[in-house]
Amino acid sequence: CTLWKEPLLSLHNKTTHRFDFTFHIYINIYIFQFFCQMGDPIQLKEEGNKHFQAGDIDKAIECYTKAIKVCQDKKVLAVIYRNRSACYLKKENYANAASDATKAIDVDAKDIKALYRRCQALEKLGKLDMAFKDVQRCATLEPKNKTFLETLRRLGAEIQSKLKTTFSTDSRVQNMFDILFDEESEKDKKEKAANNLIVLSREDAGAERIFQNNGVTLLLNMIETGKPEMILAAVRTLSGMCTGHKARVSHGEIALAACNLFQCINDSLTGGDTREYGKEADLVMDPSKDLKTILLSLLEMVASKKVSGHGRDQALNLLSKNVPRKEKKEQDHSKTLFTIDHGLKKILKVCGQVPELPDQLPLTENTQLIASVLLNKLYDDLKCDPERNNFRDICDEYIKYVHETFNMDKTIHAINCISGLLQGPFDVGNALVGRQGIMEMMVALCGSEREVDQMVAVEALIHASSKMSRASFIITNGVSLLKDIYKQTKNEKIKIRALVGLCKLGSAGGDDYSLRQFAEGSTEKLAKQCRKWLCNPQIDTKTRKWAIEGLAYLTNDADVKDDFVEDEPAMQAMFELSRDKTILYAVACILVNCTNSYEKKEILPELVQLAKFSKQHVPEQHPKDKKDFVEKRVKRLLKAGVTSALAVMVKADNTILTDQTKEMLARVFLALSEDPRDRGTIVAQGGGKALIPLALEGTEAGKVKASHVIAKIAAISNPEIAFPGERVYEVIRPLVNLLHTDRDGMQNYEALRGLTNLAGFSEKLRVKIVKEKALPEIENYMFEENDQIRLAATECMCNLVTCKEVQDRYLEDGNDKLKLLVLLCGEDDDKLQIAAAGALAMITAAQKKLCTKMTLVTSQWLEILQRLCLHTNAQVQHRGLVIVYNMLNSDNSDLAKKLIESELLEILSVVGKAEDNPKRQEAIDAARTCLVKAMDLGLIKPFTNFPPK
Repeated sequence: CTLWKEPLLSLHNKTTHRFDFTFHIYINIYIFQFFCQMGDPIQLKEEGNKHFQAGDIDKAIECYTKAIKVCQDKKVLAVIYRNRSACYLKKENYANAASDATKAIDVDAKDIKALYRRCQALEKLGKLDMAFKDVQRCATLEPKNKTFLETLRRLGAEIQSKLKTTFSTDSRVQNMFDILFDEESEKDKKEKAANNLIVLSREDAGAERIFQNNGVTLLLNMIETGKPEMILAAVRTLSGMCTGHKARVSHGEIALAACNLFQCINDSLTGGDTREYGKEADLVMDPSKDLKTILLSLLEMVASKKVSGHGRDQALNLLSKNVPRKEKKEQDHSKTLFTIDHGLKKILKVCGQVPELPDQLPLTENTQLIASVLLNKLYDDLKCDPERNNFRDICDEYIKYVHETFNMDKTIHAINCISGLLQGPFDVGNALVGRQGIMEMMVALCGSEREVDQMVAVEALIHASSKMSRASFIITNGVSLLKDIYKQTKNEKIKIRALVGLCKLGSAGGDDYSLRQFAEGSTEKLAKQCRKWLCNPQIDTKTRKWAIEGLAYLTNDADVKDDFVEDEPAMQAMFELSRDKTILYAVACILVNCTNSYEKKEILPELVQLAKFSKQHVPEQHPKDKKDFVEKRVKRLLKAGVTSALAVMVKADNTILTDQTKEMLARVFLALSEDPRDRGTIVAQGGGKALIPLALEGTEAGKVKASHVIAKIAAISNPEIAFPGERVYEVIRPLVNLLHTDRDGMQNYEALRGLTNLAGFSEKLRVKIVKEKALPEIENYMFEENDQIRLAATECMCNLVTCKEVQDRYLEDGNDKLKLLVLLCGEDDDKLQIAAAGALAMITAAQKKLCTKMTLVTSQWLEILQRLCLHTNAQVQHRGLVIVYNMLNSDNSDLAKKLIESELLEILSVVGKAEDNPKRQEAIDAARTCLVKAMDLGLIKPFTNFPPK
């Protein structure tokens, strides 16, 4: 084409022989294109060699691949394969490198380069014996080659070491089992052997050796010994062996042996473990049978008397974690339906246990609450009314069967079971309470002579009065009974339960000041008694926890809130007891009430007047629920160390820490962070770390509120202190989630400020922000009508423009991103001009093409630039002058000439000739630099009276 260019141009305007010449040109071009498409293998090989030498490996591979397709000569083809093998070695694609080298060797068995390249590839693939054979042949062909001899020596040593390790591992495994099963072995030796076995099982090679040496059978034999130390060692070893390996976990016996293996087995079989394990994934084709076996085993454990309380807790926890869907978007909830059909009655049995009665299942303090949480999760996971009706029918059938056995202990079991449902799927429990005779039975049990009957009945009454309508019924029928129990009983356990029942009934109106259930001052007296019990270390912990339950209801009253935050010993006692998982919800309720962070419905004054006119009830706010009182309570809570207590609560087991509890904790954090001066205290007491899991898991409202707190902290804090280490990268996603258009303006604004601070901290954080797809949202908010949000978005973009991906977006054609940035420089707001001009200055310095593009996006560019350079604000002026310098330095001579021919020259001269001034020195120096650059370009002559720098 280069040879034909001149003749074609010279004949372009001639008329003689024009058609003939053009025809020949087209014919030649057609032939040339045909041969280009076919390709000359020799030429393509040479081109590939040039690309390889230049370091462009991808282009080299492309050329060699094309050459292979058209090459007919076997010897040349072998050379091309050998060359492409070298490329694949560079790309660390060792499988392809070995394959190409093999094809070259198939043509010429003595091709020493191909042999050595295959050796290198095989070594990287871990096939040391095959690599050794290749380099051994290379050394035979060239005995004096030092590279071959060194590789031969090294591979030989590695093979010997591997063999030694393999053989020694086998012998060590057998030796460990011998020691463990030897009755005469010393205790220290057995402990050491058990620990070695556990460590070995956590390494892939060690786990494989244990498995291959009949390890599973031997480990199951260890469990069957019944000795705690042997069982613990076996379970931990099995856990190490099973993690991520489908081929080793297809035996249902493992799940029957130890329930805490379920998680790693479940993750391996269901894909929860996302790591790559090569071909092992193909060894188990259908894991559903094994999963059902494991699930049935766990359900058997739930109701088995042979299982300890801690074992039962673990089984319930595993069911709660793995059975319900993680996301409602998932369609498959077959595990939930399977669990309800095969295990719902077993879970209900756990809920109904009364430890004070004989012949009960072994339980811990947490067992029944964990069972209630599981019931709630199963019920929430159901999709339709028929499924929910089936759940209710099974519960109803179970309660009916137990209740109608005419056995007092069975009746108590039924009532306690309903209590468990009321703490879980309340609607189901509430429906059962409404069955004929149930409420009457609960009231009758309160008058029983047996203390255990009274205790169970009072607890049931407490849980049944969660709805105001139900509370009204109990107020009418049961308040006097609860009062009598409270006054007459000498048993502290029953007394405090009766008190909690009264507390709950007294708070049935919520925070509505006009709906007080009891006389003025009654709730304060109840709360005082609860605080007294709470602070008394002589009373058992379980009874003191009931005092917290009572305060959870009473703190709906603003008088009670104020009294509670004034009582520092009571607060400290509550924080100390909050380490117990069973009262997390109650503590969270108290803190939400004290900080008034519950959901409030905005009531329009017009609607209030209308309601009064129509004689409808109008909620009234307590005088002590006004803003200044709430702020005082927040300050007292912070002083008492509430943040540290919250951080401990967040670390609780996920089964107990329900999504509702997480949301309440997030609400409390948001209330605590309202005053910017308090955010440092929150960070110092571990609040930054605690907020991250709350922002990533739980209800949507809870995640948004926790993310909002993170944004507030990130906006004004040093990221290294607030979110130390790798944790700082985890806060990006919550902040980006706050940028969605369905969030309110304050959340958008705080998130943008937080991202601005993080983006100014490091390049890694900027890249992380880009990867989380925040750019489109930030760019959208730069168009926002709200001045504060627009400023925050522009400041954020100013800190992001140093990132290469952001610059590429501005270089793209067909968008108004650069135009917007230029126009924002012309706004009247100084802060907005500083941010926009700063972004423009940095991006034009990094990408010279944008200097020219800037002049094309809007006709106002020169006027805006002149205004920047004349600005009274030194920061704005300095940024404008830097943009001018970038344009002069953009290698576009026409643009530089246009700038100097405009009024900008006069502006630069005036600013550059100014006397040195510390307040405006940056702008003065920038103007002088621009003038020097213009002189270097030959656009102006040197000044005669230019002040020295």
